[in-house]
Amino acid sequence: MQAALDQARQALEHADVPVGAVVVYDGAIIAAAHNRREVDRDPLAHAEILALRAAAAHLGRWRLNGCTLYVTLEPCPMCAGALVNGRVDRLVYGTADPRAGACGSVLNVAADARLNHRVAVESGVLADQAAELLRAFFSDRRDARQTPAAENGAESDAGIDGTKG
Repeated sequence: MQAALDQARQALEHADVPVGAVVVYDGAIIAAAHNRREVDRDPLAHAEILALRAAAAHLGRWRLNGCTLYVTLEPCPMCAGALVNGRVDRLVYGTADPRAGACGSVLNVAADARLNHRVAVESGVLADQAAELLRAFFSDRRDARQTPAAENGAESDAGIDGTKG
């Protein structure tokens, strides 16, 4: 998980949400990635997706049996679906995502018996460190988008990414 946290810190270098992921196979890290949505301008560039792609390329197969994904934040529905479709054996994540988590918080795609594969899930590993990275990031984002109107008590109408709409 420490390697995933190191990846998450790299996302800060290009103003992406600090989420990092690594894939382990036979006791070794075979892929590592961090969120790149902002820098790549790609809605699919979540750390988990990028790490799974790299792991598949490393192994030369799309079935990732025998792999464990370590990620700092509970995967969203897209990423949880990728874990199931990629046949990943195990997921270990840091902090839960009470708004979009799909491995136990809001949904539980990883354990849904209606799907063709289930992923074993372990949560809460280095959760405090992962949560603190996210808290600091979003606090800095809120501070940065303060406008003179907001400082006088009016709310900013900017979204989480600083844009309107």
